[in-house]
Amino acid sequence: MKEIVFENVCKTYGSTKVIENLNLAIRPGERLILLGASGCGKSTTLRMVAGLEDITCGNLYMNGQRVNDVASGERNVSMVFQNYALFPHMTVADNIIYGLKIQKLQKEEIGQRLKDAVNMLELNGLEDRKPKDLSGGQRQRVALARAVVKRSDLLLLDEPLSNLDAQLRVHARKELVKIHQTYRQTFIYVTHDQVEAMTVGDRIALMHEGHLQMLDTPSNVYHRPANVFTAKFIGSPSTNIFQAYYADRSIHIGKQAVRLPEYWSAWLGKHGCREFYLGIRPEHIKLEREKTDNVFTGTVRYVEEYGNRCGVYFDLEDKEVVAICDKTDLKPGKRVSFGLDVDKIHVFDKHTTMNIGYPEVYHEHVYQYQSI
Repeated sequence: MKEIVFENVCKTYGSTKVIENLNLAIRPGERLILLGASGCGKSTTLRMVAGLEDITCGNLYMNGQRVNDVASGERNVSMVFQNYALFPHMTVADNIIYGLKIQKLQKEEIGQRLKDAVNMLELNGLEDRKPKDLSGGQRQRVALARAVVKRSDLLLLDEPLSNLDAQLRVHARKELVKIHQTYRQTFIYVTHDQVEAMTVGDRIALMHEGHLQMLDTPSNVYHRPANVFTAKFIGSPSTNIFQAYYADRSIHIGKQAVRLPEYWSAWLGKHGCREFYLGIRPEHIKLEREKTDNVFTGTVRYVEEYGNRCGVYFDLEDKEVVAICDKTDLKPGKRVSFGLDVDKIHVFDKHTTMNIGYPEVYHEHVYQYQSI
């Protein structure tokens, strides 16, 4: 099993910087998700691990060995591509075992690995078909089977589920986790889909414009975002972010304010925070039926139905806010009062946009914050 370490790795194409000073350690046997929007550098990072992209500067280590100049075929990796990359003239069985034949494994070993993969990925009865005779989901499973039978130390997956419909993606995610639990390979999985990242990954490496924004468990990435970008990227609808300031033991947004409990006041005072970015997830905003003390007020602009819940969009000091709630009879134009779950707020430095952390008083009740 190999540990993978990026040490100040950069990748450029001419004058364009794709990856800049990437430092990242991938643990043996974990499922690491490279998450980010298109163009953030996640697929380039994966391809550098595979040996399909040269490293412009810095070092890449596998199991303590520098592999910058080691050929792809000598890295003992398997890769599943977004477009499956199946041989159209070969049958399903021949596609799956092609790599094993190149390795010149014994016929009996090849047959057993083929049988195991076909059973695991429910490809029984499809062995003699050509790729053109398969559905998208079946092709995806063939591509996974081809990677699984190689039993490499590293399994690299580049958005392997992006071509599948919603229901099949849910099933495929479960299959991926089952494969990992069976063979305990190191998974590196590229996706722009935060649901896939949260459900499949042991840890998430969130990237933006070639820079690592946060590296942590899915729970910490969601509940303890390292910076404003992470808070806004993870979650749907996105985290509400406000320019705010602290005075008189209260958070002020524009001309409105809510009073903070003593532990938050002490924490902000300790860090010298006066002006900052305040973050609160939509599900942590509490809509009030009537005007009460210590709340903000705004005007409803739009109500979005999700089936079992609603998203209520309203204005606060000319800033759009969204709150998630159960069924509501609120209509556009109606005034609404709302409070904040103060144990779930996030405070980000105005200049660096980094999270300043959380008061110690409730650390025992919530997830620990860990920045990169």
